[in-house]
Amino acid sequence: MNLERHQIAEDWNRRGFSCELWTDPPGQRWENFTHATDEVVVVLSGEMEFEIEGVVHHPVPGEELFIPARAVHSARNIGNETARWLFGYHQET
Repeated sequence: MNLERHQIAEDWNRRGFSCELWTDPPGQRWENFTHATDEVVVVLSGEMEFEIEGVVHHPVPGEELFIPARAVHSARNIGNETARWLFGYHQET
């Protein structure tokens, strides 16, 4: 699947979300975060695991995950290569 960051960013913008690129080396773990606003994530490349309120997800590249505001969540690069993924926070108007 050819994932174009600008196309995802345009879609998210229309839906009220920001769009930022993040990279994680193999083994990187971000544990037990919460945010005051809704978040969306899409893996572009690599193998990421996201845990949202105790439910573990292994999204394929291009699959969008929704993380509700105040949900406890973690992100982990469980692969052997650097993972590239997009995240966006809902922008309050």
